[in-house]
This record gives sequence, structure tokens and C-alpha cells, in this order.
Amino acid sequence: MTTDTPARLLTLLSLLQTPREWPGGELAGRLGVSRRTVRRDIDRLRELGYPVQATRGSDGGYRLVAGKAMPPLVLDDEEAVAIAVGLRAGAGHAVEGVDEASVRALAKLEQVLPARLRHRVSTLQAATTPLVSGDGASIAPETLTVMASTVAGQERLRFSYRAGDGTETRRLTEPHRLVSTGRRWYLVAYDLDRADWRTFRVDRVSEPFATGARFAPRELPTGSAAEYLRQSMHRQQGTYEFTVTFAESADVVAGRLPAWLGAPEPLDGGGCRVRASTGDRVEWLAVRLLMTGLEFVVREPAELVDGVRELGARLSRAAGGA
Repeated sequence: MTTDTPARLLTLLSLLQTPREWPGGELAGRLGVSRRTVRRDIDRLRELGYPVQATRGSDGGYRLVAGKAMPPLVLDDEEAVAIAVGLRAGAGHAVEGVDEASVRALAKLEQVLPARLRHRVSTLQAATTPLVSGDGASIAPETLTVMASTVAGQERLRFSYRAGDGTETRRLTEPHRLVSTGRRWYLVAYDLDRADWRTFRVDRVSEPFATGARFAPRELPTGSAAEYLRQSMHRQQGTYEFTVTFAESADVVAGRLPAWLGAPEPLDGGGCRVRASTGDRVEWLAVRLLMTGLEFVVREPAELVDGVRELGARLSRAAGGA
């Protein structure tokens, strides 16, 4: 019999989070208590915000259902390891759709993982090789989790940084946001040594260290970290502006393109337009537009028009066309 009420509640919650109907008698037997105690414990969980639904009758019982808010989850060892490995695999490669929220979730989970489970996660990841697409660089999940924790905790971050020309420097920053472009992670932060805002490619960061020193958030020169990163890329050499129109609505196109490419603008005659700047190769942008699966027309620049035309010719030849 479980006499420790908090421990019993956690055990009960773990059972209810299995998607099935639990008869009161079975729960009482699992917990080693009476049906009356089970009913009292169910009421306690409801008071804590867990939406436990009860059904009457011989086949009735208790089930945890969806509520208005996300209550804390109770995970067993195997579940915690599975989630941590999945988040690490996604975080280590800037996979489109896996954004800062996933990294924050990984940081929270690894913070409370017992040493034995953290070792299992590291061992499993070291023994496997993910198959990923794109040419984005791999990143150690620990690098992202340290950065995410300093962003969330408004804590100064120190790290080594390798510039594009190979120059190594040490940076002391006030991290603002992590931004994923679909292939790479970037850190938008205030560089204290240079007294200005900077963007850092996370795959060029090493030895990140949370200093423990708190800071008051500063206001970005632009409205969002994504916009600041977009403007920063535009200032770099090799960037170009492009305009593409789609026959589909802006909402549909927004769901098929990464946010860093710009927000689609509705057109009066129907459809939408995407106008933005990028430093990516023309060939890669042409492929990325094709991957939307939508009809589109490239308006500018001429290099992108030629790139899409050449891509179409290659695909036609590959399919045995003229």
C-alpha cells in the first residue's frame, strides 16, 4: 500500500496519462488503496488542473482528457529517454519546423534528467547516425540547450566564436533569441565587448558558458529577432532581392515556406506575393520554392528566373523528356 500521498498521486497521474479507461477497482489494486481513496485522489488531481473524466456503469472508470491548459506530465524512464533523443536529433540539425520552442523543451528536460538517464540518452545518440537533408551544419545539442537556457533566464553567455575567415575570438553577450532558418541556427545577441547587436552562426560557436550574471533585456533595433537576422543577412555581401508570386492564398503559402523567407502579401486579384532578400545560392532557393508543391512565378531577379528554368529543364531530362 502506498501511504505517501504525493508519491501516490504521481503514480496515479502516470497511470492516467496512458490513453485508456481505468476502472476504479483496477486503480485501487495498482495503488494498494481503497476505491474511496482513489476517488479522493482523483478530486485532488482535478483541483490541480488535471481534467480527469469519470464515467459511470459496470464498464466505467477514469480517463485523462484534453483540457484548457497543458498540465505537467509524468514520464517513466523509457518515455523520458525517447523524448530527449528525439529532441536532440531535431535540435542538432536545423530542421525546418523545429524551432526555438523545441530547444527550450530539450533544455528543460535535460535539466531534470537523472544522471543515469542522461547517460543513456548520450550513449544512444552516440551510437546512431541521423539521416538529414540539406547542407546545414551539425550542432551539438548541448550547445543549443546552454544557449536556450541563457535566453530564457536572461543570463549572460560567454563563448568562443570562429568567423568566416577562420578568426577565433571570445565573446561575452546578452543572448536575445535563437532563430532557425531551416538549415542553420543563429543566435541574436547584444555583444558587450563591441557594444552593439550581433548575429552568430551557432555551428561556429564552441565552449558556450552560462556566466550566471543576469541582465535587463534590451530593445532590438527591429521588431523581432527574425527580422533583425534577415536585415543582417541582407547587409552581407552576396545577398540579393527576389519576388515570387503564387496563385494560392497568403495563408496557404505561409504554411509551406519558412518564415525567414518573408511573409506572403495578399494580392488584390487573388494569390499572394513574397518579396525578400537572401544570401542563399540561387539553385537552392529554386529548389526550396519547388518544394512548396504550389504553382509560382518568379518575377525577379533574372538569375533566379534562369535558375528555375534550368532546374525545370534538368527535371524534364531526368524524367526522359525533351
